[in-house]
Order: sequence, then structure tokens, then C-alpha cells
Amino acid sequence: MKTEIKHKWFYNQSPEEIWLYLTDADLIAQWIMPNDFKLALGHEFTFRTNPIPSLDLDGIMHCKVLEIIPHQKLVYSWTAGPGNKVITLDTVVEWTLEKKDNGTELYLLHTGFKEANISILNGMTDGWLKIMEKLVNALNTK
Repeated sequence: MKTEIKHKWFYNQSPEEIWLYLTDADLIAQWIMPNDFKLALGHEFTFRTNPIPSLDLDGIMHCKVLEIIPHQKLVYSWTAGPGNKVITLDTVVEWTLEKKDNGTELYLLHTGFKEANISILNGMTDGWLKIMEKLVNALNTK
């Protein structure tokens, strides 16, 4: 069974520019979701969207910053459930940036999906692709 999501994208912008869109709460909101992110190790934050009852998710993703290597790597936990601290999903999101001659390769690794999360995994695999289209639009309209 597949237990992770892996994607890779190339952007013409520098790692520093892409990093801003991964670490500034207002910029993150333009392409992922409204949030209260702060770039601080151990900071607990949330992403908020509409509830998805069919997947047993209340629409609040609880996250915690686990690792920061400026302009290179950002890792945070990503947990969610139906509410009241019940966890349906307990995963980790890892962003890695690699400078290329004329831009940046951005890698996403979203791990920790269990068999009970197969519907969420399938939805998020395509969901991340749609989210990344929003990042392209945000970068091109700045």
C-alpha cells in the first residue's frame, strides 16, 4: 500500500523567493489555506478549510514545525480528525528546495498515511497538485 505522496516542481524563482511562500502566513494563505503559521521550531499552528465529513475531517489541520533549514528545508507535522482532539490523520509534510541554474526545484514529501487513510491519501495526492497550481499563480502575479 502507498503510504506517502511525492511531488516535484520547478520554478524560475530563487530558493529565497519560494521560501517566502512556504514560510510567510499571508503568502501561504494565498495557495494552501488560511493559517497561523510562524517560522519557529516547535510552533504549533493550524490550516483551516471547510469540513469534509465523508473523510472524517473537521477542516482544521493541526501542525507543528519540526525542522527548519532556511531556504532549503521545512518540515511540519500534519494531523487532523473530526474534532475534540480525535486524530484520523497523523502525517508529516516535508518541503525541500534545491537551487538550479535558472530557478528552484521544490520537492514535497508527505508521509505517514496508514491503511485507514487511503481515501485521504488519494484525495491529497491530487489535492497537492491543485494547491501547487495556486502557488504558480501567486508567484506569477506578485
